[in-house]
Amino acid sequence: MQSSKSSLSALTLAAIGVVYGDIGTSVLYAVKEVFGSGYVPFTQDNIYGILSIFFWTLTVIVSLKYVVLVLRADNNGEGGLVAMLALASQAVLDKPRLRQVLLGVGIFGTSLFYGDGVITPAISVLSAVEGLEVVSTQFTEYVIPLTLLVLFCLFFVQKRGTGGIGKFFGPITLVWLLTIAALGVSHILTHPEILWALSPHHALRFIFANPGTSFVILGAVVLCVTGAEALYADLGHFGKLPIRIAWFAVVMPALTLNYFGQGALLLAHPEAVKNPFYMMAPDWALVPLVLLATMATVIASQALITGAFSVTKQVIQLGYLPRLNIQHTSVRDTGQIYLPFVNWGLFVAIVLAVVLFRSSSNLASAYGIAVTLDMLITTVLTFFVLRFGWHYPLALCLGATSFFFVVDLAFFTSNLLKLFQGGWFPLMIGGIVFTLMTTWKEGRRLLNEKLRSDAIALPDFLESVFINPPTRVEGTAVFLSAEAGTVPNALLHNLKHNKVLHSTNLFVTVHNHEVPWIGLDGRLQVDSLGHDCWQVVIHYGFKNDPDVPRALQLLRGRGCDLEPMTTSYFLSRDTVIPTIGSGMAPWREKLFAQMHHNAGAAADFLNLPNNAVVELGSKIEI
Repeated sequence: MQSSKSSLSALTLAAIGVVYGDIGTSVLYAVKEVFGSGYVPFTQDNIYGILSIFFWTLTVIVSLKYVVLVLRADNNGEGGLVAMLALASQAVLDKPRLRQVLLGVGIFGTSLFYGDGVITPAISVLSAVEGLEVVSTQFTEYVIPLTLLVLFCLFFVQKRGTGGIGKFFGPITLVWLLTIAALGVSHILTHPEILWALSPHHALRFIFANPGTSFVILGAVVLCVTGAEALYADLGHFGKLPIRIAWFAVVMPALTLNYFGQGALLLAHPEAVKNPFYMMAPDWALVPLVLLATMATVIASQALITGAFSVTKQVIQLGYLPRLNIQHTSVRDTGQIYLPFVNWGLFVAIVLAVVLFRSSSNLASAYGIAVTLDMLITTVLTFFVLRFGWHYPLALCLGATSFFFVVDLAFFTSNLLKLFQGGWFPLMIGGIVFTLMTTWKEGRRLLNEKLRSDAIALPDFLESVFINPPTRVEGTAVFLSAEAGTVPNALLHNLKHNKVLHSTNLFVTVHNHEVPWIGLDGRLQVDSLGHDCWQVVIHYGFKNDPDVPRALQLLRGRGCDLEPMTTSYFLSRDTVIPTIGSGMAPWREKLFAQMHHNAGAAADFLNLPNNAVVELGSKIEI
């Protein structure tokens, strides 16, 4: 019992650091952007109304939608948009057209994650470092260089893994949350009447009195729920209970106290609107607060970077991206991975965002469209999971999701007003990623169709070979191919050039499925082809780590034992030449061919040993 409590406490503390780092730093800029927009005059009623909107936005979107409802939609214990997409697509398998639409919508939402992943670290770290301008205006020219330096150091250490520093995430974020709560309380005590803003009637009165203004400022109000998607995405790491306890016991109270403290400060000192968060602190605490805020925003950014690595790996295994170089940074935790291409691609995009927008206020104009569209997509997918996956009554499904759909749609349409003020930037990044994903998926489909049309049936081929068999040599050959039951090009090359066949031959195909995990009991499907030849299909979920040699060790006791020192791996690859009129636009054909040419890390991705041989097959036109 004591061990269980200890484990729950540890998970809750870890969830505070990883799950809530992003939303926990939203106090740095959310209030400033709403009141600094110039749309809301400084009156007591307006301040009460805005604070009430903040509180009820947190309550409706985070507490009710994500913490209460969406966390229930776990995919074998896993969460996130990819897991939700898998649930929804599996729920409508008998409706192929609807399934294709949901897959397209879900993949587009996943692509938008990368747009959010660029804006969030940029606005978080930049807003923290901007606290130096409150200390002294002489530091203004150093804000952007220091921001870029902090971001570079963050991305540079990714290759070392987060295991060593990860244990400090929870305690540091907890100190941050307690600090912002204390700052809020210190100002609430001077104007305790500000707590009346907890009543929803203040929000409703402001909305009815200023409908146009209310719609416009929703684009800034959404800043208070940055990182809400992380609640669901990190479900598999911590579980529902620690995430819920952390939110209701620590995070939401701390955020509420700080927002209301900023409101109390603005009641007394309207001029503090230029940076109400930092102006809450006494002069002696400003520099320590800037340092603490920078650490908190680095932690928030780290959680998002780690999420980008995980999402990329899942998307690769669903077949929407080529196999990139994936490095494991921990021998204990398989979830700790590092993708160099994704890491430095994100860094370049974030540097571009910081240099292009130059301030957190300008970046706030770019933030919102991507994240609110993601929220809207999550709500839509949740409906299909509830209705077709869990078979709840239609009225209940509509009642559970329609209210959130209206709220998400209001925030999204409001943020569309920022499209030409910077909202185009994350949409552009998401659009680029979506184009890459769909091009790769469609290109692989066309390529596989071409390969299947030209393929030779493996059983028939082996039967003809063993009529007059070649010389058999000691050892085991593992031939990997995309299609089970067809002759790999690597086998043809081996017979043509070496004129030998190993004593044992395995023809291995890896299948990835739209479920998070496939256990060891369902890992292998083995069929004997005779003459010590075997057809092996390895099954993985999108959260499993593909490791072909380890999976093949499960063959022990099935009549085929592998010895690592005498096993050779042959990986067939094909040279792709784009041709006009083969099913894709010419520019997409060329893009796919280039992606295929650059996707040379399949052996690393599948954890193949160094003796793996990559055989180049014939040129294929798509």
